[in-house]
Amino acid sequence: MGVRHGIGTANGTVSLHLAFAALGIGPGDEVIVPTFTYVASVNAIAYTGATPVFVDSDPMTWNLDPSVLEAAITPRTRAIEVVHLYGHPADMDPILAVAEQHGLAVVEDAAEAHGARYKDRPVGSLGTVGSFSFFGNKIITTGEGGMLVTDDEALAETARHLRGQGVSPRRTYWHDVIGFNYRMTNVAAAIGCAQLERVEITLAAKREIAGWYRSRLDRVPGIALQPKAGWAAPVHWMNSVLVDPQVQGGLMEFLATRGIETRPFFHPAHTLPMYASGAAFPVAERLGAYGINLPSWPGLTEAQVDEISSAVVAGVKTLG
Repeated sequence: MGVRHGIGTANGTVSLHLAFAALGIGPGDEVIVPTFTYVASVNAIAYTGATPVFVDSDPMTWNLDPSVLEAAITPRTRAIEVVHLYGHPADMDPILAVAEQHGLAVVEDAAEAHGARYKDRPVGSLGTVGSFSFFGNKIITTGEGGMLVTDDEALAETARHLRGQGVSPRRTYWHDVIGFNYRMTNVAAAIGCAQLERVEITLAAKREIAGWYRSRLDRVPGIALQPKAGWAAPVHWMNSVLVDPQVQGGLMEFLATRGIETRPFFHPAHTLPMYASGAAFPVAERLGAYGINLPSWPGLTEAQVDEISSAVVAGVKTLG
């Protein structure tokens, strides 16, 4: 990563919570976050008592739209949470410029983006602190696990202190703050070390699978693949397509009858009951309604991708 500190955690969600807690974010504070993300990105803010402030997505990256940041900042804003969704980096330079101008921390949720690069810099290392998940479906897995990464010495020390029940590093069994039991187990860490030995093989397989899908589905009427920005080196955690919302549910059923499992996109957080606000975020809502994630495990063969792609095209033509 090119940063000085990596702090292992029990999972990616608590890694995010630990990051916000170590930053001192709490009740009365606000954290800007894209509404189009997995709910854990938002829950980690709420755990601290702070308020998530939702913003829309950039249609070209599906990530936080830098152009809407300024309008979302208030005197209570303490941080911006950036999510590198489905393995594609967010456009970090304008986000970091706004954060610096307003004195805000930047928390990178890189749970889905191990190895992705923004302008040849690894995601997770660009903001104040980065967070990774090692859940079973991630590019690197420990079954359950996570990691907080940062170059900030004081932040790392605070995070380690909070992670281990708030025990003092200088006095045995002396707890001087209310901490958390967020440590990674040694068994999980051992699995993670073995995963790191083959991560380049996994990333190469992901790139190859994405290329197969693109060669078969790009420019097919009624299907749009996830865009790739010129400055991005994504890792294709998911191979994602957009179809007409009138087709989406039927297409997933069509594929299921052929033994092909798919998943819909995340529901934007502002549409969930605990975060419902009545606000409109048109890009995020469109993505949530139109999106399907196709099979993308590293062992997928070109013949299987060809079969899946042919079924997707047939389903869109049949249902559309």
